[in-house]
Amino acid sequence: MQHAKTPTVALVYDFDGTLSPKNMQEYDYLKAIGVASSEDFWDKCARMVQQYNASNILCYMKLMLDKARAEGVSLKREQFRAFGASVELYPGVLEWFGHINSLGQELGLRIEHYINSSGLAEMIEGTPIAQHFRQIYACSFMYIDGVAQWPAVAVDFTTKTQFLFMINKGIERVSENRRVNDYLAEAHRPVPFKHMIYFGDGETDIPCMRLVKQQGGNSIAVYAPGNHAKQQAARGLMRDDRVNFASPADYSQNGQLYCIVHAILQKIKFGHEFDTLQRENRQEYS
Repeated sequence: MQHAKTPTVALVYDFDGTLSPKNMQEYDYLKAIGVASSEDFWDKCARMVQQYNASNILCYMKLMLDKARAEGVSLKREQFRAFGASVELYPGVLEWFGHINSLGQELGLRIEHYINSSGLAEMIEGTPIAQHFRQIYACSFMYIDGVAQWPAVAVDFTTKTQFLFMINKGIERVSENRRVNDYLAEAHRPVPFKHMIYFGDGETDIPCMRLVKQQGGNSIAVYAPGNHAKQQAARGLMRDDRVNFASPADYSQNGQLYCIVHAILQKIKFGHEFDTLQRENRQEYS
């Protein structure tokens, strides 16, 4: 029998509340625009949503631009990246990618990491983990003469499911999203859904969690360690059959989350070997 090609596994992460304890705007950005309380910013955003019957994503992006202009804060991409450098990460996140990549190598799997977030891509690009992601699917601004002027990409919970299909079919550019509707046989898709692991923490992740789980992949609800309310929310996702696993958002080696992912990767490896053996056996005896 022929040697099977190396299977690709996609680990897809939400960002705010999943890799980081808070919304990314709540670090240096809000300080720079003179907002003392994050609740003030999000409350104003919520009022805009109701007043204009608008998307909450587009409203927060507009509010970010308006507040920065009013305070004389730079709207260049480099400044947003600088804000991203201050974003706090959960325990173990910095080392996580190296550990998981090593696991993949040991198991004969190709590991790819993706961000799928309603946060701001430019700020994620400024974090110390940005280089680990094959693609960062997130909101972003349109820059004219180097200055942010208008939302270029707005990502809500339904858009996030579209990005999963883009990963599934190997489509990387947002501008090529129409290709999602092109027919591509399952056998030719670079990342089958059953080879996806989705990490999320909240309501915007539920459609993605459900989709990945229904298609044979694995979804994991993570929550802030020691936060009872967040833990109960994760319990609810498990109870409602939205996810396969729940775990504190501690990415340390040999922690609960690490062990869950290790087991999933082993299952993918053995499943791939079984499918390959069965396919080749059928070809031999057809």
